[in-house]
Amino acid sequence: MSTTDVSKVRADLEHSRDELRERLSELTTDGSAAQDFDDGFADSAQVAAEQGENASLAASLREQLEDAETALRRIAEGTYGLCEVCGEPIVEARLEVMPATSRCIKHA
Repeated sequence: MSTTDVSKVRADLEHSRDELRERLSELTTDGSAAQDFDDGFADSAQVAAEQGENASLAASLREQLEDAETALRRIAEGTYGLCEVCGEPIVEARLEVMPATSRCIKHA
């Protein structure tokens, strides 16, 4: 991957990381997935369902954030674009679609 491409990928990953952090902070109040609900809310099943959805979404956002941060570390270390399993280059098309990937298609 050329330096220009890596610079663009880094900028895109940093932007994604910042957006994910913001979405996660909006979803959670203390790092958990629980939002504040009124104790007098009549439908506790609805509250439980929404809390479950929030927990699932928060977990997904945390996973995406971790992937973006790992990719940024790999760029800094000079290992971005190489499969973490076999060390072979990851094809450009895969990196374009999944810039945070750390594995080639064979080891995905």
